[in-house]
Amino acid sequence: MKALHPLAGAVTGLSAGAVVAILLPGGLGSALGLLASGAGAMLAMRAFEQRGLARHEQAMAGLGEVKVRLATNAIRLDALSQRVEQMPMRDADAAPARAAIHELTAEVGLLGDLIHQVATTLADHETVLARLPEPAPAAAPAPIPEVVLDPEAARRARAEKLAAERAAAAAAAREEAEAERAALIGKALSEGRLEVHLQPIVSLPQRRTCGYEALARLRLDENTLLLPHEFIETVETRGFGPTLDALVLTRALAIARHLGSKDGGIFVSCNFSHATWSSSRALATLTRILDKYRDHTAHLVIEMPQTVFRELDPTSLGLLGAMSANGVRFALDQLVDLRLDPRALFDRGIRYVKAPAALLQAHVEGRVQSDIDAGDLAALLARMSVTLVADQVEDNPAAADMIDLGATMGQGLAFSPPRPVKPEVFAEPEPAPAAVASVAPPPEPLPEAARPPQNIVDRLLGQDRRMPASPALPEAAPQETRPERLPFRAVLRRASA
Repeated sequence: MKALHPLAGAVTGLSAGAVVAILLPGGLGSALGLLASGAGAMLAMRAFEQRGLARHEQAMAGLGEVKVRLATNAIRLDALSQRVEQMPMRDADAAPARAAIHELTAEVGLLGDLIHQVATTLADHETVLARLPEPAPAAAPAPIPEVVLDPEAARRARAEKLAAERAAAAAAAREEAEAERAALIGKALSEGRLEVHLQPIVSLPQRRTCGYEALARLRLDENTLLLPHEFIETVETRGFGPTLDALVLTRALAIARHLGSKDGGIFVSCNFSHATWSSSRALATLTRILDKYRDHTAHLVIEMPQTVFRELDPTSLGLLGAMSANGVRFALDQLVDLRLDPRALFDRGIRYVKAPAALLQAHVEGRVQSDIDAGDLAALLARMSVTLVADQVEDNPAAADMIDLGATMGQGLAFSPPRPVKPEVFAEPEPAPAAVASVAPPPEPLPEAARPPQNIVDRLLGQDRRMPASPALPEAAPQETRPERLPFRAVLRRASA
């Protein structure tokens, strides 16, 4: 074993680790392979250390042997020098021998000093190495787990891995589908493919139509019509809210224009997205649209969620005041509780409060505690000219309960589902035909004396009596000057510019 190269252990360990990793599948084979490689590396380091110690000891032994031989040679040289001194010879013959002996003695002494210095240096190195802190003992290798072949566990692991891969693929496909759907929704909004369905708001108990709520539908293609809950989240997330609200407002104004041509004071209401209510810039754009078509705002009601109303900043409240100055009325929608201040609502331009029938019924049954009795809510609001509208009334028994609570208006499937708007409602009104100009020849100019007085003083003085009677001239019918009407899309583009 000592004749083997120190790297033999490392090579053996790496080879064994690779073989174990190949033969044993899964994490167990990899762990065993790493352990085998580490053991081989440790054996190689241990072999290098042992070889270094052996060479150090061999060098020290060689130095000791040299020192012994030098001391022996020095003794022999001393004995030879004494013998030379005792031999009878002439000084001329003994001088070369003595010189050679002294030279050899000096060289042996010099070699002895050098060997002594080497030995001293090695001793100092050993002392320094002994003073160094001992390295921390290597952690004991983890015990190799016993390989237990469990077919059921392997099957479960493969099933879990396959399920994770399928879940990741499904998530990626879902994200891709959502991105594609968002692109289709954005394209439909940019092309104005928005349809409006109207759900009646009726008076109670007569059930006479008092107004309509405009509910948005988005047309993706000929066979796909999305309901609000199917696209509103994407609209809010992708920032399409102001575009959608501008389209809804222009449609609602067209319906208000159509309702204004009829008697009965019927109104139409519409909703804005949360992104628009939280953006002063988007509200300013809608305010400019309303200012352009202020002639039709008397038949328009804008619905606002209760949570949004409570979080409006001063800038948004100022824009609400500008809308209210143009004749727009507001309705408080999506109530979460009955904590209402009728005077504050009236001051902010709110004329309707749409309370869900389920919320009112919960207060009546005592399932929700409130400072205001549900039966007194309609009367409290009516004192400030605010009308209570029972929303989401699903059946006739619920309608009867809302009548008992004093609600004067109702909306829901119990009265009518939403229905599409007829296309002619959005058509631009035809301009009135211009008055037919008179074909009579122009009259001859009157003489200076016969012209009517141009000064009011002359008329007061009776100078117009001297004007001779002139034949009646056919008066041309005055041509009615009609204000220029612009299409709603043109106004939308100008307002959003």
